[in-house]
Amino acid sequence: MKNYSLSLAQIPCSILFLLYFLTTISSSFSSNFSSSTQLCGHHQALSLLQFKQSFSIQRSPFWFARNYQYDQHPKTESWKEGTDCCLWDGVTCDLKTGQVTELDLSFSMLHGTLHSNNSLFSLHHLQKLVLSYNDFNFSNISSQFGQFSNLMHLNLTHSNFSGQVPSEISHLSKLVSLDISNKHLNLETVSFAKIVQNLTKLTVLYLDYIDMSLVAPNSLTNLSSSLTLLSLVRCGLQGEFPRNIFLLPNLDSLILADNEGLTGSFPSSNVSNVLWQLELSDTRISVYLENDFISELKSLEYIWLRNCDIRRTNVALLGNLTQLKMLDLSHNNLSGEIPSSFENLSNLESLYLFSNLFNGTIPSFLFSLPSLGYLDLHDNHFIGHISEFQHNSLEYLDLSNNQFHGPVPSSIFNQEYLKVLILASNNKLTGEISYSICKLKYLEILDLSNNSLSGSIPQCLSNFSNTLSILHLGMNNLQGTISLAFSEGNSLEYLKLNDNELEGEIPSSIINCTMLKILHLGNNKIKDTFPHFLERLSKLQVLVLKSNNLHGDDSTLLEDGFGWKAVAIGYGCGFMFGVIMGYVVFKTRRPAWFLKMVEDQWSLNASRTKKNASRNCARRK
Repeated sequence: MKNYSLSLAQIPCSILFLLYFLTTISSSFSSNFSSSTQLCGHHQALSLLQFKQSFSIQRSPFWFARNYQYDQHPKTESWKEGTDCCLWDGVTCDLKTGQVTELDLSFSMLHGTLHSNNSLFSLHHLQKLVLSYNDFNFSNISSQFGQFSNLMHLNLTHSNFSGQVPSEISHLSKLVSLDISNKHLNLETVSFAKIVQNLTKLTVLYLDYIDMSLVAPNSLTNLSSSLTLLSLVRCGLQGEFPRNIFLLPNLDSLILADNEGLTGSFPSSNVSNVLWQLELSDTRISVYLENDFISELKSLEYIWLRNCDIRRTNVALLGNLTQLKMLDLSHNNLSGEIPSSFENLSNLESLYLFSNLFNGTIPSFLFSLPSLGYLDLHDNHFIGHISEFQHNSLEYLDLSNNQFHGPVPSSIFNQEYLKVLILASNNKLTGEISYSICKLKYLEILDLSNNSLSGSIPQCLSNFSNTLSILHLGMNNLQGTISLAFSEGNSLEYLKLNDNELEGEIPSSIINCTMLKILHLGNNKIKDTFPHFLERLSKLQVLVLKSNNLHGDDSTLLEDGFGWKAVAIGYGCGFMFGVIMGYVVFKTRRPAWFLKMVEDQWSLNASRTKKNASRNCARRK
C-alpha cells in the first residue's frame, strides 16, 4: 500500500503561508467579535474593578450571617478584567444600553473604608444599590450618594457605617425604598425633615438603630402617603407618635419596637386593612384589645406586643385573627388560662407568652398546631403534664419556670430541627433522659436543670460538636460517670452538671472544649486528681469543683497556671489528699455576684436570639 503522508518540508511555501494567514485572520476576528459583543462598557468595568480593589475580603463570618444563617459569598471575586461586567455576580445591566443599573453586593464579605472618591460614585445610571451586611469599617455615609439621581432602591443596612446621615440623601427624589439601618449612625432633625419633604415616592423606609433622639416624632407626619412599610426599631424616639401614620391607607408593616419613650394610642378604627405586621414592643403606645381593634386588622400575620401598654385585655379576641403566624404578648402581666379561641390559629408559627401570670394546663390543641416552630411559655404558673407534640416542626421550646410534672414527652426527641430545649426549674419533671435525645443533631442549647431527673447522662450529648454551646443538667438526681467524650472543634461554652450524684473522674476530653467559659461540677461524688489540664482553657471564666473528692497538688494552679484570681469555696481541713475542695476562678477581678450573672447570661442571650430571629424572618420577608 502506498504511503500518502507528506512531511512539512514537502508542503509548498505558498500553502503554508495561506494557512498561517487564515489562522491569524480567524483569531483576530474571533477576538474582535468577542470584544464587540460585550454588553458592558469599558469605563464601567474599570470603575467596578477599582471598587473591588479598594476592599479586602473578610473571610470570618459576619455577625448577622452567623446568627441567622444567611449565606455569605465574596461576589467581587468573580469580577475579572477582560470579561463582560454585565455577567459579573451582583451586577445587572440595561440590555439595550449596557449601562450598569443594579449593584447588589449584600453579604459579600467586603471590608474596608468607603471613601467619597471611590469609583462607585461614577456609576451614574444606578437604579438599585445594595451594600448591606458588609463591614465598611465605620465609614461615614458619603454625601456622594446624593449624586445617584436615578436611584430607586438604596440599602446600606448593617454594614458598619457611622456618623451623621448626610442631608444629600434627600436629593434622591426617585427613591422608592430606603434602608440605612446602622447602630452607629445619627440622624438630625434638619436632615430628617429634608428626607421627609423630598422623598415623596417612598414606599419602604427602614431607619432601625439610628440615633434619632433629637428628632421629634411629629416630624413623621409628612411622610409619603404611599408608605407601605415603616421601621424605626430602637431609634431613641421620645414623645407622642403621630396618629396619622397609623391611618396611612397602604401601610402593611409598622415596626416601632424598643422606643421606650414613645407614647400615643393605636386607633381602634380607620386603620389600614392591609396591615399584616405590627410591632409595638417596648413602647408606651396604648393598645386596646377589643372588638373594634380585631375587626379592623383581619390581615394581621405578625404581632409583637411584648412589654407594651395593653388595655382592656380581652386576649381571647386574638383568636379571631386567623391569619396569624406570630404572636408575642410576653411581659404583660396577663393572667388566666390560654384562651380556647387560640385553637383557630392554625397558621401559627411562633407563640411567645413568657413572663406573664397565665395558669392552668396547656390546652391540647397547642401541641397539635402543624407549623409551630417557636413556643416560649417560661415564667408563668402552668401546671400538669407536658403533652405529646403531634407534629415535628419545633425549633425552639422553652417551658422553664412553671410547675409541670411527670416525664419529658418522647415526642420532643422527634423534633428533628430543634435547636433550643429549655425545661429548667419545673422541679417535678421525673424519669430518665431518653437516649432518643441523640436524634437532635442541631441542638444548640439544652437546659434540663433543677428538676428530678434520674439515670445516667447520654454519652451522645458530647457528639453535637459543631452546634451545642450550652449543656445544663445541674440540680437533678443523675447518677453514674461523666461518660462524655468531647471532640476537637466543639462549640461548648457552658457545661454545668452540678448537684447530682455523678461519680468517677473528670473526663480529660474537656480539654477539647476550647470555647468553654463556665464549668460547674460541684456537689457530686467525683473522685479524681486535681484537673491541671484545665489550665489550658484560656476562655474559662468560672470553675466550680467544690464538694467532690479531689486530691493532688493544686499549687501550680495558683502560682504558674491560670494567673487568675482564685476564690476557694467549701474547703475541708487542708489542701492535700482526700479532702473536699473547690474553686471559683475569675479571669478578672469581678465581685462575687459575677458568678450568678455569668451562669445565667446564656438565658438572656437565648431569649434575644429567639426574638431577633423571628422578628427578622418577618421583617425581611
